Amino acid sequence: MRFSKNKVAFTWWFVVILFMLIWPMFVGPYIAINNPSFFLESEVTLSSSLYIARNLAVGLAFLFAILIRNAFMLFILIIIRLITDLIDAPVFLAFKTPDLVVLIFIFALFCYIPAIFGLRYLWKQL
Repeated sequence: MRFSKNKVAFTWWFVVILFMLIWPMFVGPYIAINNPSFFLESEVTLSSSLYIARNLAVGLAFLFAILIRNAFMLFILIIIRLITDLIDAPVFLAFKTPDLVVLIFIFALFCYIPAIFGLRYLWKQL
């Protein structure tokens, strides 16, 4: 397969984009384990365990894709991350009742925009 042989070139701004996309994969589970009340629970439950497992799995897959410098794998992982964030924003809004402007700002600035720029860059690499 042609895609599996494409090695991605890491520019400084692409590394910043990857960091912005990957760090929540490890910070979120840390918060879920150490402060379950953030997720409106008194202890780690099945739903928070699934959240922890999902984020850690995708985060480790990102690190592996970076290690082997596989552009196609990074492209697919960013698409997965973008779809997950598109689902998480309304769920977070429904259950946590945050300020709507802050929620839109956080998800747009830290999730959607980096994912779009990362996908665009990787599409050119493919």
